[in-house]
Amino acid sequence: TQLERVDVPETNQEPKELTLVSSDLDAGALIIFTSGTTGRPKGAVLTHRAINAQASCLTQAWYWSSQDRIHHILPLHHIHGIVNALVCPLYCGATVEMHQKFNAQEVWSRWSNDELPRLTIFMSVPTVYAKLTEYYKKQEEEVRSKWTLSCKQFRFMVSGSASLPTTLRNTWRKLSGGQVLLERYGMTEIGMALSQEYVVWERVEGTVGIPLPGVQVRIMADVDVTETRNTPGMLQIKGPTVFKEYWQRPDATKKEFTEDGWFITGDIAQRVMQPGYFQILGRNSIDIIKTGGEKVSALEIERELLSCDIGILDVAVVGVPDPEWGQKVSAVVVMENEKTLDLQTMRDQLKKRLAVYKVPSALKCVSELPKNAMGK
Repeated sequence: TQLERVDVPETNQEPKELTLVSSDLDAGALIIFTSGTTGRPKGAVLTHRAINAQASCLTQAWYWSSQDRIHHILPLHHIHGIVNALVCPLYCGATVEMHQKFNAQEVWSRWSNDELPRLTIFMSVPTVYAKLTEYYKKQEEEVRSKWTLSCKQFRFMVSGSASLPTTLRNTWRKLSGGQVLLERYGMTEIGMALSQEYVVWERVEGTVGIPLPGVQVRIMADVDVTETRNTPGMLQIKGPTVFKEYWQRPDATKKEFTEDGWFITGDIAQRVMQPGYFQILGRNSIDIIKTGGEKVSALEIERELLSCDIGILDVAVVGVPDPEWGQKVSAVVVMENEKTLDLQTMRDQLKKRLAVYKVPSALKCVSELPKNAMGK
């Protein structure tokens, strides 16, 4: 290939003075649209200060350094992909290795390639870990052993954006040679607010950990702040990581903040037995089922169903309108190998784990549950 020389004519014009973008830390820097799982997407305006705070708190909590190398497979139009997995490593001088599109075979191939640089961090959603697990199980023993060994290179692996089933958590820990997936809690509007401990043995299953550095967290039970364990209430967040406003939606912005400046997440949570640990029970609008005067967490029932050894691959628990109970607890399940599941078998299993009023009274088997780009 020959290179052609191009002569650029000289100019006597003075270079124009560059006009810098506003250096105001509280000016808008980035707009990320919400996922729209509970309503129409809204553009959350993040300021320079908020992005800096989000990157800073994760860098502290997860011990990011310039020596890290993250394998990035997440979409860049969500907070998980653009802040957690991109801004954070750039913030501390780490390396980001971008993967164009998720493919289980390609991911395993990259991890097990000894000729390429060592990876230290991986972040994804439960659906991706499930697909990686499914592909892993189809391989010969020799290949599986090599892939298990490849997981040892990672300092930690993160699962977020959706609830992590206990069975998947345990399966991944076994096939990866001991990688305990780190769970965290965040939203487009607040970045990450809660995270399990970096130290593996301090991670508490079924929780999203403790507040990240600089983040204030409280639970409002009815009209009062509660510090009592196992008392559900509305999770509210305050601190420098919180967004500025919804783009051109002052009405929506005002609605989502309390008079004293706390952001109302819309999620129901509770403190659990370990000091400072929080458990997410679900979205108040869709995951909390009101049946017979009781409030039931759909996420809790889903976790227990996936923990039952009855061949459930995926599940969604919903409240179906009922004239007698208000809402009837119902389950939609995807079974492995196209098996079927009858209602009584499911109920018998769950009665060993849950209060009777939480056990679904209706069941439907489907081939697949629809999900958005973040596995919700």
